[in-house]
Amino acid sequence: MTLQLDRSLTWQDVAAIAKGEDLALSDATWARIGHAAEIVDRLVETGVRAYGITTGVGALSETVVDRASQAALSRNILFSHACGVGPLLPRESVRAIIAAQIGNFAHGHSGVRPVVIETLLALLRHDMIPEVPSGGSAGYLTHNAHTALVLIGAGWARRGDRRFSGRAALAEIGRKPLVPGAKEGLSLVNGTACSTGLLALALSRAAHLLDWADAVACLTLEAAGAQMAAFDEAVLALRPSRGIATVGRALRQRLAGSSLIAASCGRRTQDALSLRSIPHAHGAARDLFDQVAATVDRELASVTDNPAVSGSPEAPVVSSQAHAVAPALALCADGLAIALAQLSAMSERRLDRLVNPLVSGLPPFLASDAGSQSGFMIAQYTAAALANENRRLAAPASTDGGITSGLQEDFLAHPTAAALKLHAVLDNAEQILAIEFLAGAQAHDLLAERAPRAPGTQALYALMRDQIPPYADDRPLADDMAAARALIREMAPPAVPV
Repeated sequence: MTLQLDRSLTWQDVAAIAKGEDLALSDATWARIGHAAEIVDRLVETGVRAYGITTGVGALSETVVDRASQAALSRNILFSHACGVGPLLPRESVRAIIAAQIGNFAHGHSGVRPVVIETLLALLRHDMIPEVPSGGSAGYLTHNAHTALVLIGAGWARRGDRRFSGRAALAEIGRKPLVPGAKEGLSLVNGTACSTGLLALALSRAAHLLDWADAVACLTLEAAGAQMAAFDEAVLALRPSRGIATVGRALRQRLAGSSLIAASCGRRTQDALSLRSIPHAHGAARDLFDQVAATVDRELASVTDNPAVSGSPEAPVVSSQAHAVAPALALCADGLAIALAQLSAMSERRLDRLVNPLVSGLPPFLASDAGSQSGFMIAQYTAAALANENRRLAAPASTDGGITSGLQEDFLAHPTAAALKLHAVLDNAEQILAIEFLAGAQAHDLLAERAPRAPGTQALYALMRDQIPPYADDRPLADDMAAARALIREMAPPAVPV
């Protein structure tokens, strides 16, 4: 399938491209791109002072660059800004960043030539992905620069397991190295494509995780004999929230027809908060998700290049502004990281209630022979460690601050750092939920003789047992945990049987 870009991309579009979908541009979009390139050509001809076109960048913005040196300025920006360090970003992350960058150029206010976008599209189409180090950027510059290196035949790229120099990568996909023109070096490292792309991909992961969080919680609720009255539609409506209503409905549907739940009705006045407040914690995360999604879509609809060009070749306008700064994205990434850290901490608490014989009513640590077997004792340690790491990762990046470029850039919002941190929280949350899923299935093994499960939880249990057998201290539990996490990452929760 090929996505068609006319006006702007959505976060779902960027996530789909990240996962392998192709991208094409409409004729109207190519016309906008060409028009902006003509404006830049005119600015160069007239010698109008314009940031990054006829001047240096950052603290060198008052230094005029003569026409003969403008192409060298573009090339030099790419080399000097490619300062990334650390492990490489995953393939999907780089594809998401490139997609968001093409979306920014497509608004027609950057001034890069169509051939630049054509080459970026070719990288996506052939899945020839630049090597982009994950660390070293206070905003976006280093990540974008490493992508741009490949366009000029420098840097490195990968396709599958094969590694190519930038020049060889272009030859492999039938392209030639570009000679960047005026402003193109600056545009290629500029804008919020890095944080926007990473956040769009994080939204896709988070949407999937939120559905799994509701489903896995149902296994635990059923094993714990939860009091479902707390989740009645009318009761939850006393606190108006789209997220709370959505989660409450998901719990009721998946647990409908459970004989285990029916047998537990009235056993307790109320459940512990890690059970009773699932709609509130999961629902709060869903409400915040909607806000973040709207912000990312607004960012994708925005011009985030500095300077922006407009007007016409006959009457060119160049506008220096701060659209490349993205405090809104940083705040959104930080907020969603906090919500998912809270959600995963609740999952760990539910897991503890499954393995703790003081409250579970089940064999200690879900072991079939407690004493000679430890069961899920240490798996709960692992979940606690990951939940604690998420608490640390939930500290906001958006308030870090910092001063760069000789006092010229004396406010930093750190949206890319916030987005990368969000992905790390998602990694941990997936594993914590996977451990709860394993423990929930094990608890149901021990409850099998008491009463039948709900059809909705039976579907979950059957999925788990189709992949992973019951645990009896007969193999490394880490392997089961990795398999359960892969299941959560790669599959959607099974539908509730009608």
